Amino acid sequence: MRITVEPLDPSQLKPIPTTYTFGTTFTNRMFIQRYDPDNGWHDARITAYQPLVLDPSTAVFHYAQEIFEGLKAYRRPDGNINLFRAWENTARFNRSAQRMSMALVDPEDHFEAIAALVQLEHEWVPSAEGASLYIRPVLIATDAALGVHASHTYIHYIIVGPVGPYFATGFNPVPVYISRDHVRAVRGGTGAAKTGGNYAASLFVGEEAAKKGYQQVMWLDAVERRYIEEVGAMNIGFVYEGERIVTPALSGSILPGITRDSVLRLAPDLGYPITEERLDVNEVLADIRSGAITEAFGIGTAAVIAPVGVFGTDDEQVTVGDNQPGPVATHLYKALTDIQYGRVPDPYGWTYTIKV
Repeated sequence: MRITVEPLDPSQLKPIPTTYTFGTTFTNRMFIQRYDPDNGWHDARITAYQPLVLDPSTAVFHYAQEIFEGLKAYRRPDGNINLFRAWENTARFNRSAQRMSMALVDPEDHFEAIAALVQLEHEWVPSAEGASLYIRPVLIATDAALGVHASHTYIHYIIVGPVGPYFATGFNPVPVYISRDHVRAVRGGTGAAKTGGNYAASLFVGEEAAKKGYQQVMWLDAVERRYIEEVGAMNIGFVYEGERIVTPALSGSILPGITRDSVLRLAPDLGYPITEERLDVNEVLADIRSGAITEAFGIGTAAVIAPVGVFGTDDEQVTVGDNQPGPVATHLYKALTDIQYGRVPDPYGWTYTIKV
């Protein structure tokens, strides 16, 4: 793919921040290209970060035909930059596009666009502990007409920005509310695609949970309201007897997380057997009460590993272990982040290094 790099107006350059929140600051540049049936993907550019101008009737606003991804770039000790499993994110991007009946992107072109944008904005990749450059590829439907059908035209763009820890409290246990009355997604629906509607469906319960003092919501299956699926925007794992990890098996309504897959591959090498099972929430709560489950943690790109300290409903609260980060979650977090930041060799071939 030929990417045109447009010059920036020096007077409009933003200063690089020295402190980082999550998802509020973006770099000076973005990638964008367009699709139509006659030209395919075309006009690939890295240009100034700017608003998109869209007609009020544009399909994405009315029928939610859109997808996105989330991945990170990490500053290595030698000053170069690691992308972590960007190829897997690219493959999932196209799986989501297929489920939403959208034009697929060329995987190599998509990867090239990410690498080129990060290379150009390399000064924005933080060196601070726990910070990284978040990468958000997006695909939206752009037909300017009403009517429920797949769009014929699309915009594919990528924005990047420096971020700190996803949770302001850092690597500390988060309290989780169990939603028994509302669901995030249903098997046969779009739960396995990374599309905004899945997240929109979570907002009402998320706001209600926050009022009760919880930071995340644990979603159950939409049919029986018994089986654990995800926590907030993360997958989840439970540690039995301080060693064995169990995570919910993919059901079609659970997003197949890239970090989840990394934990499945990494955990046995660290001495932790791990299985994918159908987990009944009532049995899990009983196992927490009895002490059989010694840890629980969220698994996702934004937080990497996020310990869970409390599960709650409207009727009770159950504390996991001593409401402190457990040794298994801590070990996994360190092992994963050491690979991501290039502090140790990568035996899995998960990283792609951009030299700057």
